[in-house]
Amino acid sequence: MAADWRGRRSIVGLAGIKDVADRAGLSIATVSRALSGKANVSAKSRQLAKAAADELGFVPSYHASSLASGRNHNVGLVVPSIHRWYFSSVLEGVSGTLLDAGYDLTLYNMGDRPERRRSVLSDFLLRKRLDAVITVALVLSDAEIKQLLAFRRPIVGIGGALAGASTIRIDDARLARTATEHLLGLGHTRIAHITGSAELNQDFKLPGIRRDGFETAMQAAGHAVRPEWVVSADFTIQGAYASARKLLASAAGRPTAIFAASDEMAIGAILAARDFGLRVPEELSVIGMDGHELGEVFGLTTINQDARGQGALAARMLLETLDAGAKQHATGVPPSPAATDLEYPTEFLIRNSTAVPPA
Repeated sequence: MAADWRGRRSIVGLAGIKDVADRAGLSIATVSRALSGKANVSAKSRQLAKAAADELGFVPSYHASSLASGRNHNVGLVVPSIHRWYFSSVLEGVSGTLLDAGYDLTLYNMGDRPERRRSVLSDFLLRKRLDAVITVALVLSDAEIKQLLAFRRPIVGIGGALAGASTIRIDDARLARTATEHLLGLGHTRIAHITGSAELNQDFKLPGIRRDGFETAMQAAGHAVRPEWVVSADFTIQGAYASARKLLASAAGRPTAIFAASDEMAIGAILAARDFGLRVPEELSVIGMDGHELGEVFGLTTINQDARGQGALAARMLLETLDAGAKQHATGVPPSPAATDLEYPTEFLIRNSTAVPPA
């Protein structure tokens, strides 16, 4: 009769862990360890616990497990924007890795509103509902870094230095020089640059860093940077298309090559060149940076930084840190240094959008 009663409870979703333990013939502690994926459970006990849970329709309570383990199984991701390719690609990498590990993701999109930025750093993160935080391409003041570190949870920053936290980055200045030197090596001297707008550079510092790399390479090669050939856009195809049309409008003063600070802006430049009947690369070489999927469609020479891979790596780093912290807490082993600085590997993809300049 008792078994039938438990069965009826499972139909309405009220079966508890004690019911699962009774059905499996195991202790509550063993069932808890088995269903939470802990390693110190025999394969037979794990199988019995899972079978009993499936029969009873038992769903583990994450609230209860959080109280027991101190974890919320939730990681926060803080980004300046979600509608740009780089940030959405990082988001895909982070979310996929966390989902596979059974973690939730809370997204904080700061946008361009200062009050939202203050709320994220001084309020939302401090509510302690998160086990860890990933920040993407944020340039923070000393006071803001102090606020972030007050969170007292593992933190990984993607896209730039973050004092006191682990970081994953690429060397944007060096890679911008490499892209420019590729054009110089082909024989180009009349090289233009499409950079980010001043608004983007206020927080998302990458445009200025890549522009510095371009100018350094040009100066090292003994070539002046023509101010009229450094134009701004908003890191979108549409914005760069409009800027490149102005850049290429005068046949007498056209560059023979363009280095765009992102693949999307490079694609906008290629589309603008087509409007003027310019053949790429025979009459105009174009190179970008990032590794956008559309780059392959347009035959774009670029430097692939694998944004999804960076996001996945950041998530794995946090998960490993959380697991190590749990083991240290259980064994009393002193914690190891948490902050690491990793330069993420990139790949130079030479396609058919760059060639020697026209004779």
